[in-house]
Amino acid sequence: MTGTATGTASQRRPWGWAIVGGREIRDLWVGGRGLLLSLAFSVLLSVVAYLVAANQALNFLEQRESVSLTLQVAVAVGSLLTLLAAADSISGERERATLESLLLTPVARLGITSGKLLGALSLWFAAFAITIPYVWFLGRGIGLVGDAIGTGLVIGTLLAVFLSSLGMIISVFASSNRVSLSVGLFILLALFAPTQFPISAQQGWGETLLRVNPITAGEHYIDRILVNEDGWTDNLSWLVSPIVGAVVFASAAVFVGARYLRLGAGGR
Repeated sequence: MTGTATGTASQRRPWGWAIVGGREIRDLWVGGRGLLLSLAFSVLLSVVAYLVAANQALNFLEQRESVSLTLQVAVAVGSLLTLLAAADSISGERERATLESLLLTPVARLGITSGKLLGALSLWFAAFAITIPYVWFLGRGIGLVGDAIGTGLVIGTLLAVFLSSLGMIISVFASSNRVSLSVGLFILLALFAPTQFPISAQQGWGETLLRVNPITAGEHYIDRILVNEDGWTDNLSWLVSPIVGAVVFASAAVFVGARYLRLGAGGR
């Protein structure tokens, strides 16, 4: 019954992903959850900007390093928000007993998954908009603002797509919302762990690990552009894993959602 409903719906509603995406964005922002997360993000970024500005005044950090550090924190936390939203998207609806009504709407499961990804990504774009004034304040006067905004948008969007897609996949198979969020955060910590490697460990196999990890590769690319003053095309090899991660995991999330999205966890 459900399969028939959604199957015929895909023909009647070719823009189903936009319908679901609009609903997700309304629930996220009108419901106040998105505003609360954005407020917490702005407070965190204010603290980071204050600390780097203070260190800059004490000559502990150069202006370029200040901008790079602030932008990397913004990209990391902004993409984390999309992971949390996506991890809640399916398992949360299942626990709130609202997934059945969603599955019975005249929208294909492909549209449902794509729309939910769009809703999760709205958090990143809001976070990026909040980041722009901080980047301008820290980078004004040295011609760095344009590069910072450009690299932040590119890298942040790739990582947001990667992490939101990962969160969606976890959410489809998780037995509960708590499990979904816990697994997502655990994987995120594992992905961020290499950023704490000492400089001596970032050679040989250490560099290989940094390159294949979309998060560390993206953050390294930002640092090369803003601190080392490299050109955008000088370090394209560091963009391979963020691009591959975004494309592969987004495709996997859409496939998993279309194939395994059910009322029970794990496609039951």
